[in-house]
This record gives sequence, C-alpha cells and structure tokens, in this order.
Amino acid sequence: MSTTVTNPFTPPTDSGFFGHPRGLFVCFATEMWERFSFYGMKFLLLLYLTKYHLFSDSNGLEVLGGYAALVYAMPVIGGLLADRYLGMRKAVVFGGILLALGHLGMAFEGEQARYQDGQVVRDASALQVFYFSLALIVIGVGFLKPNISTIVGRLYSQDDPRRDAGFTIFYMGINIGAFAATLLCGYLGETYGWGYGFGAAGIGMVIGLVTFLRGQKHLQGLAEPAQPQRLREKTLLGLNREWSIYLGGLLGVVAAWQMLQFHGAVGMTLNLLSVAVLAGLAWFITVKCDPVERSRMLVLIVLTLSTVVFWALFEQGAASMTLYADRVMDRHILGVELTASQFGSLNALFIFLFAPLFAWLWTALAARGLEPSTPVKFALGIAQAGLGFGALVIGASMPGESGLVAAYWMVLAYLLHTTGELCLSPVGLSAVTKLAVPSVVGVMMGSWFLATAYSEFVAVQLAKLAAIDTVNGAAVDISAALASYTALFNDLLWVGLAVAALLLCISPLLKKMMHGIH
Repeated sequence: MSTTVTNPFTPPTDSGFFGHPRGLFVCFATEMWERFSFYGMKFLLLLYLTKYHLFSDSNGLEVLGGYAALVYAMPVIGGLLADRYLGMRKAVVFGGILLALGHLGMAFEGEQARYQDGQVVRDASALQVFYFSLALIVIGVGFLKPNISTIVGRLYSQDDPRRDAGFTIFYMGINIGAFAATLLCGYLGETYGWGYGFGAAGIGMVIGLVTFLRGQKHLQGLAEPAQPQRLREKTLLGLNREWSIYLGGLLGVVAAWQMLQFHGAVGMTLNLLSVAVLAGLAWFITVKCDPVERSRMLVLIVLTLSTVVFWALFEQGAASMTLYADRVMDRHILGVELTASQFGSLNALFIFLFAPLFAWLWTALAARGLEPSTPVKFALGIAQAGLGFGALVIGASMPGESGLVAAYWMVLAYLLHTTGELCLSPVGLSAVTKLAVPSVVGVMMGSWFLATAYSEFVAVQLAKLAAIDTVNGAAVDISAALASYTALFNDLLWVGLAVAALLLCISPLLKKMMHGIH
C-alpha cells in the first residue's frame, strides 16, 4: 500500500534574495517571463485574426474564447499530475518547453489574407501552424502555471513570517511581466508586424525557461516528485509513467489543436463539464454533508457562479474593448498615441498602484470591525466591473470632431475593472479553502477554475453581440460601430449592477450560512 508524502523536505534557511530564499528569484523570473509571453500575445490575438487573416469579428472572438477557456481549464489537470506523479520541477520544465515552442510558432505569419472575387483567400498552412502553436501554449500553461506557484509555497515553512511577503514579491513578477509585455509586444506587433510582437513574446518565454533550468539548484529539492519510484513504473503502453505523461501531454496538444478549429467543441465541452460538476456537487451536498457543511458549500457555489459574471465582464478587455480601442477611439494620451493592444497594460499598472492601498484598507477596516464580508466584497467587485462599462457609455455620448471617443474614458474603465478585481479576486481562492468540506477542497478548487474557464466562453458570446462588418479589419462606418459597441456596454453596465445588487441583498443570508467564517 503506497502512501503520499506531502512536502517531505524542510525548507532551507536561505536569505539570498532580499532576505528571501534564492529559489524565490528563480520562480519570480520564470513567472515574470511566462506572463510576459502570455500577455504579450493575448491582446494582439484578436487584432491579428481580424486585420491580418481577415476573420470576421464573430469567428475571431470564437478562437479567442476557445483558447482562453482552455488556458484556464488545463491547470487543473496539470496541477493534479504534478501532485500525484511528476513533481513541480518536471512539470514546469515540460510546460515551459511547450510554451516556448508555441509562442515562437506564433511568429510565423504566412501570407496575408486578401479579397479575391468577393471572397477572402487565406493561407491555410499558416493558419494550421497558428492553431497548433495556440494548442502548445494551452497545454504548456496547464503544466507550468499551477506548479510554479506551488514551488513558491514550498520554499517557506507554514510558520515562516516571510511567507506572505514572498508571495507578494512573486505576484509582483506577474504584473511586471504583464505590464511590460503588453506595451512592448503590442507596439512591435501593431507597428512593425505581427511576427515581431509574437516573436518578442516567444523570446521572453525562452528566457524564462533558461532562467528556471539554470536556477534549479536553488530549489533545494523542494519541487521533486514525492514518490519518484512511481514515475519508473511501466504503464499499458510499455513506457514508464513519466514518459506516458509527456506523451499524454502531446496528445492533449493534438486534441486542443482540433478543438480550437471547431468553434462549438470548446463550448459543448464546458457545458457538459459544468452540468456534470453541478450534478455531482448536488449529490455530495445532499447525501454527504451535515447541515453546517451543506450551508457553507451552498455559499461557495453561489460565490463561484457569481465569478462567472465578473470575469465575463472583465475579460472584455482582450475582446470587445480591444476592438473598441482600435476602431472608434482616439488613442492619444498626454500627446502620445498608443496602439489598441497597449491599453491592456493599464490593468497591471493599476494593480501596482492600488494593491497596497486595498491591502491596507481591508486591514484598517478589520481593526475597526468594519471589514465587508466576502459576499459583499464580491458584490462590490461585480458592481465596479459594470461601472467600467458605464464610463465607456458616457464617453460615447461625447465623441470628438472626428467621431472618436477620448482615450481617457478607456483609462477610467480599466481603473474600475481593476479595483473590482482587487475586491473579488484576492479573496476568491481563500474562500474556496475556508468554505469547502476538507475532503473536496481539490474538487472545489477545480470547479473554481472551471468557472473561470466558462467565463471566458461567456465573455466572447457577449462580445459577439457587438460584431460589425469590417474591411481589412477596420470599421466601415465609425458612428454605426460606436453605436453597436455602446449598446453592448450599456447592457453590460446594467448586468453588472443588477447581479451586484442581488448579491448585496442576499449577502446577510450568505454571511449567516457561512457559520462564523469570514
């Protein structure tokens, strides 16, 4: 009978990186460059499809939504495989290799699409390289993303006072990567050529992978598999388990490659998974939980479902808001013209500026007994996501002489979305660990990420409501395009406010059902 060993190593006393373990720098740099590559291509993706390969808005959004949904769903599988078999180090290396190949593959543009006899002619081979590259990124993120964070946690003992500060430094790396990439890759891609933007993202990922490989000694064995002998066991394929997992990852790439090309596949898969998870949870809550557990689990399900609304609004940033910035907005700020994709950097910028303020605010309110409950924080976050679209609606009512909306309204929209994120996101995963029955914490964490993946799918369905006819990716009639986007944003404003109001109304009941958990 085998037993699972959890973190059998004692984290070393190591203060070589600003008073923190040297391994933190390795994780910081790896994650920074991984996020550089991810965000460097994220805000370029839809513009590339609609302006270079001449996809319709609807088809381009379907690709973006399928890709984003799979990216957020795969870490659940990658985390489980690392926990049970591979260990974090091997999973990060494998994921990093796939990511580097995928991002570099994105730099291959092929021939630009063109109109011929009223039909769009595209480079089919280049598109297959594009879809395969996206699939490599999807599976690569699945192996790398959940496990690099786990390594950071293992660098500290549970009672190490440096632990929270270490995670703060680590998450700063995420935002540095996102901020720098969106500015640089967005500028290169839209100014000099799409391949330059995607290529820069790929180079960033290669740097991250090299950094991790060179710094493995500083991880002090903390990221190794708990039971390495299990990786040497033979499987039905005749391979040992480790190579069977790698082969399974490559087969996953092939599956994602096909799913990304058939727009209904991802949505159908998410719908089936969601129904199955909800049915399983309903059975578990009814049969296996005592009254207190049942009550807390119901609160967690309500909160998880509410995040679908928040992220569906928030993720308009890479979808309808990017198209809005490209087509109907005067992109000059303080005399400098930004590209449409560069506006995505505002989220990371505002997190830099306001995350410390929110951390202080919650602590100060808690000291006075005034800190909002978790459901109220969720309601505040969703309300601010809705109000962000209100800023764009107001801006659309006062366009300039050219018919374009001033960029400052987009800045305000990103500010409100980011403050909403700071109300909801930091407490979300904590709520899962506190409210879930211990025996199903892993399942509920998986459900949380599934809800995030589903929100990506919902986000593009919403964005498609404002799809317009274009020529070479540009709006034919600016005023008509502005009216279409404004109608969508007005609806999203009221959706956000309505859901927030509902959640606020039931928050006293939800707080009571949490039975003392804050």
